[in-house]
Amino acid sequence: MNKTKTAVEESFTEKVRIFSNDYLKCCFYVSGVDRPTSAFTQKLYSTLISTSVLLEDFLDFHGAKNNKNWYFYRELTAAVRHLSLAANFQKHISNRLVFYDLADVGDFSVQGETTLDFLNRALMKMAPVILKEAQRLKIQMPRNTFTLADFPSVVTRQMLDYDIDDKDKDQQKKNIIKISSEFLNIAKSFDQLKFYDPYPYKEILTLVPDRVNEVEIRRYEMLVHNLQSSFDTYVIHGGFRFGNRELKQLRGYFSVVLHLLQMVGRLLHLYERHLHEAGYKKIYKKVQVRLSKLVNPKTLLDRTINYGLFYACHFLTSGIDLAQKILNVNIERSAIKVGVPVKLGFHSRPCLLVAKIVQHYGGQVELCVGSDRFDASSVLDLQWAGGKIQKENRDRVIFEGDVRTLKDIEILAGVNYGEDTMGKGVPLPEELSYLK
Repeated sequence: MNKTKTAVEESFTEKVRIFSNDYLKCCFYVSGVDRPTSAFTQKLYSTLISTSVLLEDFLDFHGAKNNKNWYFYRELTAAVRHLSLAANFQKHISNRLVFYDLADVGDFSVQGETTLDFLNRALMKMAPVILKEAQRLKIQMPRNTFTLADFPSVVTRQMLDYDIDDKDKDQQKKNIIKISSEFLNIAKSFDQLKFYDPYPYKEILTLVPDRVNEVEIRRYEMLVHNLQSSFDTYVIHGGFRFGNRELKQLRGYFSVVLHLLQMVGRLLHLYERHLHEAGYKKIYKKVQVRLSKLVNPKTLLDRTINYGLFYACHFLTSGIDLAQKILNVNIERSAIKVGVPVKLGFHSRPCLLVAKIVQHYGGQVELCVGSDRFDASSVLDLQWAGGKIQKENRDRVIFEGDVRTLKDIEILAGVNYGEDTMGKGVPLPEELSYLK
């Protein structure tokens, strides 16, 4: 029995040295950094990420989360992983910002550098603590360390020749329409998280994690990620330098939003899992307090919400006009003649349902009454049209615009706009299930 236990311990001791080696080499390097701006590169972040992921998986496999002796070392490793991931996303934004072709990014750039500086300095605080904890656990230290030359920047002064032209790629209109519409729908659904001024710390605590949490942010992250993947696959395969500027500008909007959400998701995970409610066990609370001294939760939440989430909202909103313009240029247009809602005309319910259909697709649609044209995405405009229709005693009207929208308006008109002749709601066809 003792021999078996000794063999297991020796095996664990040797493997934890192997899985800690490059991770601790990074920690030695980071602990000696004087100027984080030049020392923290994407190459360093990627090394920290890969080594911490491997070590965390190894420790979890061997039960470090349930072991008093190893729990702190494991939590430090997890914190390094998520800080490095967040920093890497922010560094990517900083490196690519000039190619996104976005307007008014001065303050955003400054706030981004402030955020990156916080993340870097948190890693710098943690590095010597990790080394000390490794020594306490009697993990053999690496025989050498990394140097500045091991972590060059991805940026150079040289650009390769732009000799693969993407101008002639088949930019199918249906894909451009679909992507523009999805962008508008994501921006609309993000309204619940929209805010215009920074939140004080006490208000942030009322948001996180009840309204704003990792699960919710990851959901939006996946939506935007799918949008970018569709764009790169079906619209423009190449880079940002030439080609259709408006399409590439639109990609710039959802690309920066994607990377902000990726960063926000990692920081929320770090806060919710490691800095917020650590659990009832004394060891968990003790480690949570120790981590909080290395990664200030107040500053972490400020950067997460007042920088990351704020600018994700900002750029989604800023891209709406461009997405709308691209959509309306590419949509297939037509016209339909349909009946007026029987008995009660265009009152609140029919107007609301028509407007919801138009807003769902995002393309331009107008209700035409004689020589007058009304915006069919506006309930108020439709009600104004309803008054004119009633006054002129019309029983049929014309809708012009996006054929996708017209198809669903025709379906809606076929069920008297979702109500009976007394104005009571009736079940809608399955095709209009998104209106429920």
